[in-house]
Amino acid sequence: MEIDSLSKLVTEGRNSETLDIDQLDTVGIVNRINREDRKVAEAVAAASEDIARAVDVIADRLSKGGRLVYIGAGTSGRLGIVDASECPPTFGVDSQTVQGIIAGGDAAIFKSVEGAEDSSELGKNDLTERKLTSNDVVCAIAASGRTPYTIGAMKYAKETGAPVICVTMNPDSEMTKIADYPISVVVGPEAIMGSTRMKAGTAQKMVLNMLTTGAMIKLGKVYSNLMVDVRASNEKLIARAKRIVMLATGCDEANAAAMLSKTEYDVKLTILVIMTGIEIAEAKEILSNHGGYIQKAIDFIKDKD
Repeated sequence: MEIDSLSKLVTEGRNSETLDIDQLDTVGIVNRINREDRKVAEAVAAASEDIARAVDVIADRLSKGGRLVYIGAGTSGRLGIVDASECPPTFGVDSQTVQGIIAGGDAAIFKSVEGAEDSSELGKNDLTERKLTSNDVVCAIAASGRTPYTIGAMKYAKETGAPVICVTMNPDSEMTKIADYPISVVVGPEAIMGSTRMKAGTAQKMVLNMLTTGAMIKLGKVYSNLMVDVRASNEKLIARAKRIVMLATGCDEANAAAMLSKTEYDVKLTILVIMTGIEIAEAKEILSNHGGYIQKAIDFIKDKD
């Protein structure tokens, strides 16, 4: 990237608020970074409508059996992988439903793979290997909005007919012009010039949280504000499953544990059975008929009675 082009990026600007950061004491350094970080939430809020449109298309594709595929390089790629990896235990989805791809492959998760982000062909190839279809949705992530790797992936995704989202920190970037659903969060120059793992990375994490959480809420995987599709795969999550059932139904721990055992730790099913008193088999059928939405199932049962 030429120096002139680099200097035009918001994320590569020199922050006038931190010019003396190297002269501050430790508390001063921390406070100055924190002062910059406080700007991130407001910048994300300014992009809320664009984020909401992306949530809707993700929910639509996932409801039809499609996948959400994050793709990026460096910090951006790692954040996509983190968000994808948390979806199965949190929302009970298959590990293939939300995927994360990073330039340079798995090795790049832990150590920078030089040059990987500069290849547009590599971005295309990495999506080709996932057998991308028009049923899927691709979310490309890059602070600069001009990373060749992600641009190559985006162009290929559009060829397949898959909707393309992008999350960038620079307005009017090449990626925003390619994307069907562009999201630009303008956090301004970093505390340390060009260190986009800082404000840009924080903003990206916030947006990705919203994309998957918002989509999962719309898919009925949240009841009130409880993660009712949690997969109880370890002791902590078993305890959480019990607590969710207790909070949703008002029952005690003994009853929650007993019913969870009967439903094979299906939290949704357990809540519906305890709240309505119907048999497990009937509750399972009603839940299925109502797309897994607990409130819709409860309303149906009440209307039937």
